[in-house]
Amino acid sequence: MAPSTDPYALVVDDDAFVRMHAADILTEAGFRCLEAGNGDEAWDLMQDEDCGVMLLFTDVEMPGGMNGFELARRVADHCPDVDIVVASGRIAPKAGDLPPKAIFIGKPFSANVVHDHLREMLPDGKKPEPLRRAV
Repeated sequence: MAPSTDPYALVVDDDAFVRMHAADILTEAGFRCLEAGNGDEAWDLMQDEDCGVMLLFTDVEMPGGMNGFELARRVADHCPDVDIVVASGRIAPKAGDLPPKAIFIGKPFSANVVHDHLREMLPDGKKPEPLRRAV
């Protein structure tokens, strides 16, 4: 069996249920998922040059030293090729919270909402096969 060529997404949320739900949605969209429970853990994963993360999908409010907005800005600064989705059900971004290419979605989110945003934000060459199919 040939190794998968599906791109990696990193899902970051301190709520294991929400993290698994987001990972399931991204797996349906054609990503292989790595998971982290907070921003510090996610940043450590991003430092691994072999991780191959193409998409960061992060919550805003998490324990530890780095919230989702800070993580998104750090990833945008250090890994400019990584696309970023920030999600929250309680905090909306203010000016300067999100890096320029990042998008924000509200919680709770559905697979259709996430997939539609990914279809819109990802260039054709970065879309996994399931996102390239007609809806």
